[in-house]
Amino acid sequence: MADIAQPDINTILTQALRFNSLSELAKKLGVNVTTVRRWRGGKSEPKPYTAPALHAIIRESIQHQASRSDFRFIDLFAGIGGLRTAFESIGGHCVFTSEWDGYAQKTYEVNFPDEAAIQGDITRIDAAAIPDHDVLVAGFPCQPFSIAGVSKKNALGRAHGFADKIQGTLFFDVARIIAEKRPRAFLLENVKNLQSHDKGNTFKVIMSTLADELGYSVQYRVLDAQLWLPQHRERIVIIGFRDPVLFDFDSFSAPVGERMVLGDILHCADGSEPFLQHDGNKYFDHAQNRVQDKYTLTDKLWAYLQSYAEKHRSLGNGFGFGLVTEESVSRTLSARYYKDGSEILIAQTAKGKEINPRRLTPRECARLMGFPDSFIIPVSDTRAYKQFGNSVAVPVFEAVAKFMKPLIPLA
Repeated sequence: MADIAQPDINTILTQALRFNSLSELAKKLGVNVTTVRRWRGGKSEPKPYTAPALHAIIRESIQHQASRSDFRFIDLFAGIGGLRTAFESIGGHCVFTSEWDGYAQKTYEVNFPDEAAIQGDITRIDAAAIPDHDVLVAGFPCQPFSIAGVSKKNALGRAHGFADKIQGTLFFDVARIIAEKRPRAFLLENVKNLQSHDKGNTFKVIMSTLADELGYSVQYRVLDAQLWLPQHRERIVIIGFRDPVLFDFDSFSAPVGERMVLGDILHCADGSEPFLQHDGNKYFDHAQNRVQDKYTLTDKLWAYLQSYAEKHRSLGNGFGFGLVTEESVSRTLSARYYKDGSEILIAQTAKGKEINPRRLTPRECARLMGFPDSFIIPVSDTRAYKQFGNSVAVPVFEAVAKFMKPLIPLA
């Protein structure tokens, strides 16, 4: 795996500002606010001792946050921290993280600068060595159960579901950790197709393991992110409590009010697009007030996608690209988005005429998944598209976590 550059001073400053206001941070560093702003703007270089001082401030802030937290949780198959973001939003403190992908680890580490290293392969982790915790959260790998994943494995003549010895059995690593640590509650996330995989047998095994073998009270629901974000994204959410509590997942409801559309998360070309120091002009040209040209499809790719769609229309099926506008709700953002962006293409005009559509930028993908603009993207566009496509819709799980919170101390 290629090396990824270590965080620069702006990245470290952004991390510190997760826990401190600009004035608080300046006071702790013994400088004025203007000096910190100049560092962030690249107008002056901080002294060599600034980075170690910032790391110390971050460690102190994390320790302070932990002392004030309401409960402890662990983050398994953590990806880039979508579930962690959700459970931190309700006062949880993460005490253990496992994620095997090195690029995802880099993104996670930059945005969640804990002292403890991220653990890798969960199959090699001794459950007894994991810190005690109140809640276990896990988005265990979905490729063996997803429609796209099953189709790909069938085409390659490979097993899927629990017969997939690499990913399908990872659920049982979650189960052995639950059995060993007996958390008060857990939240598991997967694709909607988990319910129907292998004629429902896979899901029956999962539910039986959690309820009958481990003794938890378990409920589940399929939630669609478009009730929170402008993206149709259905995921199954499984929640279990160790002890009897009055938990009724059927009474959980989505927010009431006007639904978001893509225009709410796209870059603004009217001069109001915020300048993010950690993005710079990588995705959006602030001088020209427009998305960088590299995200517009080439004539060759656009012609290919139109031809491909027409071919499948003539065959009577719906395969093709998803052309959307600012008023649309998009299809599901997938990990393959980096290939051609075909599932979500933004229609464009110039001087009143239609021009080739464009892909979402990685920052727009972050917004489409509900990550705040303070979330740092330290990897290439290709890696970023994969990471956001594999992540969870953060506001959905913030709402679920909030729904669970009153019952966590009782379980």
